[in-house]
Amino acid sequence: MSKNAKVAAGGVAAGLILLIWLPWWAALLIVLGVPAAAYLTLDPSQRRRLRRVSRKEIGR
Repeated sequence: MSKNAKVAAGGVAAGLILLIWLPWWAALLIVLGVPAAAYLTLDPSQRRRLRRVSRKEIGR
C-alpha cells in the first residue's frame, strides 16, 4: 500500500468516526478546515512548490 493510499484510508476512517461522534456539520468543518489551515501556514515559496507539484501530477 502506497503512502498516499494510507493517508487516504486514514482520512476516511477519521471522517467516519467524526460523523458518528459529532454532528455532520462539525465533522464537515473539521474535514475541510484542517487542510485549509495547514495550507495557509505554508510560506509563499512552499505554496508555489505545492501548486507546481500538483499540476505536474495532474498532467501525468
